[in-house]
Amino acid sequence: MAQATKRAAVQHVIWSTLEDTRERVPLSDDRMPTLQGKYKVPHLDEKGAADELFLKSGVPATVLLTSFYWDNFIYFGSGPKKGPDGVLALTFPMGDKKLPGIAAEDIGRCAYGIFKAGKKYHGKTVGIAGEFLTGQEMADQMEKALGQKVVYNEVTPDQYRSFGFPGADDLGNMFQFKRDFNSYYCGARNIEESRALNPELLTFEAWATKNKDRIPVDRAAA
Repeated sequence: MAQATKRAAVQHVIWSTLEDTRERVPLSDDRMPTLQGKYKVPHLDEKGAADELFLKSGVPATVLLTSFYWDNFIYFGSGPKKGPDGVLALTFPMGDKKLPGIAAEDIGRCAYGIFKAGKKYHGKTVGIAGEFLTGQEMADQMEKALGQKVVYNEVTPDQYRSFGFPGADDLGNMFQFKRDFNSYYCGARNIEESRALNPELLTFEAWATKNKDRIPVDRAAA
């Protein structure tokens, strides 16, 4: 894609990406398992490895670091699940660390803001987020939106990796990276700049209120 955009003389490319975690957790590091023989977090590492291809291609490019999509609570099965006690729980291996998140629609709006700014962001890396929240804070705000009790179910990365759904090992490593390197990961994302690019930037509370009827939970007891 980098070569194609250069050949086509594209005026500005935004490359949506994430960190290559191997820069901080090399394959020899056993703090988290190596996956597919060459990754720590496959869906992050492959994107991050391509950043330099765009920046060195000669095409006017902006590297856009995104954050956890809150829309995963709707489409990806990450939303609250009822436990044996009937109480909804959000399950993450983040401990008390903050998770940068954003509404998927705001990624497009921020990208539009970058395009509108023109050459200002050529060759730059921009990290965007709508809010940084702990698992407990997300549970509390989702409880308000849904009108049902929601608790934060804190698990270890090993427990998360053992859940067995497709990609559990990848996501378990992802959350562990975001937890263990929290200052670095949050520091790469700037809420104020995100809002400057996109004045309509949603907070998690606003997103949850807007999408409460789309989050798939059992409301029989509500």
